[in-house]
Amino acid sequence: MLDLKWIRDEPAAFDAALARRGLPAQSAGVLELDKKRRATQTEAQQLQQRRNEASKQIGQAKAKGGDAAALMAEVAEIKDKLQALEEEERKLGEALEALLAGIPNVPAADVPEGRDETGNVVLRNVGAPPEFDFKPLEHIDLGAPLGMDFERAAKMSGARFVVLSGALARMERALAAFMLDIHTEEFDYRETYVPQLVRSQAAFNTGQLPKFAEDLFRTTNDYWLIPTAELPLTNLVAGEILEESALPLRFTAYTSCFRSEAGAAGKDTRGMVRQHQFGKVELVSIAHPDHSGDEHERMTACAEEILRRLGLAYRVVVLCTGDMGFAAQKTYDIEVWLPGQNTYREISSCSNCGDFQARRMAARFRPKEGKGMRFVHTLNGSGLAVGRTLIAVLENYQREDGSVEVPPALRPYMGGLEALVP
Repeated sequence: MLDLKWIRDEPAAFDAALARRGLPAQSAGVLELDKKRRATQTEAQQLQQRRNEASKQIGQAKAKGGDAAALMAEVAEIKDKLQALEEEERKLGEALEALLAGIPNVPAADVPEGRDETGNVVLRNVGAPPEFDFKPLEHIDLGAPLGMDFERAAKMSGARFVVLSGALARMERALAAFMLDIHTEEFDYRETYVPQLVRSQAAFNTGQLPKFAEDLFRTTNDYWLIPTAELPLTNLVAGEILEESALPLRFTAYTSCFRSEAGAAGKDTRGMVRQHQFGKVELVSIAHPDHSGDEHERMTACAEEILRRLGLAYRVVVLCTGDMGFAAQKTYDIEVWLPGQNTYREISSCSNCGDFQARRMAARFRPKEGKGMRFVHTLNGSGLAVGRTLIAVLENYQREDGSVEVPPALRPYMGGLEALVP
């Protein structure tokens, strides 16, 4: 949620920020609703003041034995008017909140402008893609002999699901444990077990609702399955007033994630790249506004380190204004090299949301100096998407005979196993 006061004070800057995202100006609509609501509030306050005065006059008239009928009629009329004004103010407030809830975060000043992914900018390439003396296969072809089964998954659940078995299932678990150990033991993230079903308010707080309801799965009793652990981890501080000395707070969790992929019809229908259910290790930081930029760089580096230790080539991309997520003000994507596809594919997205989510969920901190409260800044990133990391390991460590070398960093988590063999 954007700061309404900022929109009032800087409507041109607000519209210019939306224009950078390729969106039309909206300050006029916001300010018109705000003006009507505030006028209604002012009128109600004036009527309430007159009601108090008239009530006092009624008491004085009765004490003197006078006739208070006219005053009493006026008070009754004011009461009816106040009820109507309160209802009007409620409707205007709801309309204003609904309008603001559908407006995305404004991009940071240093985010490159662009309409779509073609405007993204590669910041750095790390590691050299492996060279093969045979044609490398995609994970779909490698996986079947190793325990990757899409057919049985489809029988019970339909498309975009997979069953993993044997050493391949163990590798998926090993990757998650490997990531969690590094993030908690070396990078100061606190491992957290969180609900994977949440209420609508929690999904609203982080920006999934109301705009992206069709991308989520919903139960019949009004719970939402989380699309990422960002949602419950960020909501840990919803409604909280933190001490400045407690910042930054850093959380990590490994969860299943659930996405309907409503906006991805026809994309990546084969394989594990885009699933309805997938595992992910998530990173969330609750930071001081003055330090969230540094925290963003740190979080991205933490995610990168997982790929470095697995020996996987990757690149870091800063997303342009037209490709950023709804709640983000700046995003880095980390893309891993997949030799089977002969391209880089996203494996992590690290975003600084500024105070956008904090305003929606009333997450603040008490400064050491000065009065009042300030909103925290929230950040989130994948550390990493486990299924896509599994894909990357299979494709980058494949051998001509169909076996797959286990990366040395992962072997302690695999009971010393050195290769997956069909």
